[in-house]
Amino acid sequence: MSETQIGNSTTGDGPGPTTIVAREEGLHRNLTPAQLAMIGIGSTIGTGLFLGSAISVKLAGPAVILSFVGGACIALTMMWALAEMAAAHPAAGSFGLYAEMYLHPWAGFAVRLTYWFCMMVVVGSEVVAAAIYCKFWFPGTPPWIWIGLFSLVILYVNATSVGNLGTFEYWLSMIKVVTIVAFLILGTALLTGVGFPRVCFANFTAHGGFLPNGWKGVALGVILGLFSFFGIEVVGSTAGEAADPRIAVPKALRRTLFVLVVFYVAGLALVVGIVPWTQIGLVESPFVRVFQTVGIPAASHVMNFVVLTAALSSAVANLYFGARLAFSLARGGYLPAILGRLSRKGMPVVAVLTSAGGMAAALVLSERFKDSLFVFMVGLSTFGALFAWLVTLLTHLAFRRFHKKHANPYLRLGPAGPWASLVGLAGVLAVLISTWWVPGFRITLLAGIPWLAFITVCYFVWRKARPSLPVRGEAQDG
Repeated sequence: MSETQIGNSTTGDGPGPTTIVAREEGLHRNLTPAQLAMIGIGSTIGTGLFLGSAISVKLAGPAVILSFVGGACIALTMMWALAEMAAAHPAAGSFGLYAEMYLHPWAGFAVRLTYWFCMMVVVGSEVVAAAIYCKFWFPGTPPWIWIGLFSLVILYVNATSVGNLGTFEYWLSMIKVVTIVAFLILGTALLTGVGFPRVCFANFTAHGGFLPNGWKGVALGVILGLFSFFGIEVVGSTAGEAADPRIAVPKALRRTLFVLVVFYVAGLALVVGIVPWTQIGLVESPFVRVFQTVGIPAASHVMNFVVLTAALSSAVANLYFGARLAFSLARGGYLPAILGRLSRKGMPVVAVLTSAGGMAAALVLSERFKDSLFVFMVGLSTFGALFAWLVTLLTHLAFRRFHKKHANPYLRLGPAGPWASLVGLAGVLAVLISTWWVPGFRITLLAGIPWLAFITVCYFVWRKARPSLPVRGEAQDG
């Protein structure tokens, strides 16, 4: 469905989709389909698989496999929703713009601003994770040195051209993709005894059984399972800079989710099969721990290099996404106009620099909180991602309802009807509520709910002071 098929506003008195998408023009459409997929993979395969997965293992034991399958099912509904809307309205603002079009301008404002702040935290957490990986080689080096060095590199990549960023992210992501495939092959050989002493399958049921913490542990593990899929929404934002977004973006989302499911589920199955789950800690990557356990020290060094590049790749992709959200908010009049300016190469440099605030916070907080910083930052950023997924699924319900009412064709990827999005909504909401009982993640609700109330008050006060801001109404077909 093209934007011209909706003449005015999908929410009434505000600007229509054509106007909303057009205000973000100026970004260069230089990203290839392969780069789109690698940016999505780069955003998701970072600390979630290589470091954050250790938290899930502690919660669920070997049944962490089921936790990640549950997370993948929820992610599938989000992928369907976002891909359909991105194909209809390719723009950098992604789900924030769609919420503004189909729900309410407040929803578009709140989800973009919240996710922007959380992207800053996520980028900071990835840089902290990179510093943790460097401790494997340089245990005596202060973390702030690595955080500062990596932050400069990430900023430089995001401030040049989008073509260079896409190429850089493509090769960083390719390193971890190739290595994870090799890890899956090697891990399978270790588990089954092909060319190595057989580890066998005892670790799946030893140390308390397959469900050492019961189904409650599996359910709580879904939180980290779902967290590991956070980042696929970055592909939706690349629609504003993709060469052929209506074809490339849905394809990239499908490929990204498929790769993630295979990597996460199979990778963690090998991890808990080779290493007793009780021996996996939070201070090192469980993947590195696997190679140490089987006595291949050289391979553990290689794997540590890979997880380091994974964290940096994720930081690059998430800073890219955060900067585009800031750019979108500025172009919509919600942030200072300077954040919506583009360089001669079509890059929102001021938005990039502003969005790097999470790395600056990580640099300061790393000395104060030491090893607890990673878990704290992950928990804080989880609210923003869960809120974004909730809003996206709600928007998709309104999107389909609008197109059905006006008989407008669109690219349908998921099952007909509202049930897939409703199931996804229920899953995301359950995960959000359950964060209250996960150690280190109570901050998700403690910080998220007051934040949402605060920006809601700010929005409506601001809207009253600026009557030109869009208000909700009824959609019109044109």
